[in-house]
Amino acid sequence: MPSKRLSRFVRLAVLVITCLTSVSRTAGQNFKLMRFDEDYSGLKDSTRNFYRKIKYTSLSKDGNAYVSFGGAARMEYVDFNNEDWGRLGIGYNSFLLQRYDLHADLHLHERFRIFAQVRSAWESGRKNGPRAIDEDNLNIQNLFIDAAIIKNKAQQLTLRAGRQELDYGSGRLISVREGPNLRLYFDGAKLMYNTARWSIDGFVMMADTINTGAFDNKSSKAVNLWGLYSKINIPAFPNIDVYYIGIKRDRSLFEEGANKELRHTAGTRIWRYGSGFIYNLEAAYQFGSFGNGRINAWTASVEAGYLFENIPGKPAISLRNDYISGDRNKGDGHLQSFNPLYPKGGYFGFSPQIGPVNLIDLHPYATVNIGKKILAQADVVLNWRYSLQDGIYRPSGGFNLSGASSSERHIGTAYLASFVYSMNKFISLNCGFQYFKTGAFIRDVIATPRDGLFINTRVSVKF
Repeated sequence: MPSKRLSRFVRLAVLVITCLTSVSRTAGQNFKLMRFDEDYSGLKDSTRNFYRKIKYTSLSKDGNAYVSFGGAARMEYVDFNNEDWGRLGIGYNSFLLQRYDLHADLHLHERFRIFAQVRSAWESGRKNGPRAIDEDNLNIQNLFIDAAIIKNKAQQLTLRAGRQELDYGSGRLISVREGPNLRLYFDGAKLMYNTARWSIDGFVMMADTINTGAFDNKSSKAVNLWGLYSKINIPAFPNIDVYYIGIKRDRSLFEEGANKELRHTAGTRIWRYGSGFIYNLEAAYQFGSFGNGRINAWTASVEAGYLFENIPGKPAISLRNDYISGDRNKGDGHLQSFNPLYPKGGYFGFSPQIGPVNLIDLHPYATVNIGKKILAQADVVLNWRYSLQDGIYRPSGGFNLSGASSSERHIGTAYLASFVYSMNKFISLNCGFQYFKTGAFIRDVIATPRDGLFINTRVSVKF
């Protein structure tokens, strides 16, 4: 990265940190993963100060028309050794990632709303250049209008049209993808119906092709993602999600080959978080066509743990076990490889080297609070191929290494440790360490296999 850009970032970061530290004691805050889910209407009758004027500026006498502003800055330094287990021969690879965004949320009384957000993301220093998840110099991340068709205490029906982020469930199939430098977005329309105990979203979307320049991303101009996602919340009972998702792609690549893909996913999730016993059970079945062949794929996941609410540090222990189908018979024209669609980047660790296709994993992990500001987590992720006729895939679901020629199943084991230090409600520091011990499969298919090592440090500021 040019020194001038770094110098500007440092000066800006110091200024923002100083300002936010000074207001952190007086401004209550609860930032959301999706910034458009934040509600600042409660500041209507509050005492005015500079920060609260940014978050709520009235545009009408009754205060029902108002505008709110916000943003975020993130810088991440990465050390990655043997990113692809030595196959690419890169070895030690260190680089810097940056991401900035600004948004405005305009509420026109109770029925209409416009939300706009721009983002910039850069990568500097990576030997083999930016990945598809690393760089997009300037782009519109969100630009949509909400129209409330029904709005009362019992129910709400809202139409959202335009560019928007999506995130559902645990992020296994549709995630905004917060971990990587670039968050996902789509162009389209979504109809949202909500009551106190039940909600359902119906959406029709188009995915963009991401380019690294300014405002140069290209829309597909054709619907390639659609679906329904429903949530049922009943007191004293488990939370239940039921969903259907469809995708259409002109070219998808698997061990079976490259072809057109039309895929339907039907699934359900039963979950409970909070103190005491926690769990997350999910299963999905996929069908459709791959070229002239049929798709028949599935996944099942069981996660269970316990949060010790009354013990100092509130420790939690959990165990996750995933089964994700792979292709049974390479070359027969049919496809049993699961497609994770638009998955969460860090579902199998904060920087996984293996994606959720043709995979069996066993994942114990534990968390503990150190004081009031530090959250520590330790993980072990053991990975095997589900089918010996299929290879392994990247976290995005993209094809990585062919495996039909190998009879080895064990891919490897990842050991992880991470810390999150929340300086205040605006600023956080994340540090992580990941060591990947290669298994028999990697040693079989790569001529000079190497264990992987990943270390990162990330500073995030939100306002």
